[in-house]
Amino acid sequence: QLRLVESGGGLVQPGGSLRLSCTASGGSLDEYAVAWFRQAPGQEREWVGCIASHGRYSTYAASEEGRFTASSDNTNNIQYLQMNNLKPEDTAVYYCAVPRAGACSQYESFYEYWGQGTQVTVSS
Repeated sequence: QLRLVESGGGLVQPGGSLRLSCTASGGSLDEYAVAWFRQAPGQEREWVGCIASHGRYSTYAASEEGRFTASSDNTNNIQYLQMNNLKPEDTAVYYCAVPRAGACSQYESFYEYWGQGTQVTVSS
């Protein structure tokens, strides 16, 4: 059973940066696609981006393209989401998610394993 734990959230000013971590136990993250989702208060959870297994490719939602970058630390079984030029509308709880198998998808139902989330607040 894969277990995921997010960390790295916090309060940051607009234009600032944060790096979120998704640490796994019970399996190797490199074998899986790892997606990031976020959920703002009162809104549905939305897909942010994904890195395919073995880092073959990464893909992002249009509003995050060029600002967010996913990467892997296979030695420590961690996936990262580097977030730059943060905006107030990026405020949300961020989740990492892993499917039982397969490539990246934008659909929540595709993903089997979820972390508990980490809060990101962008405010001056």
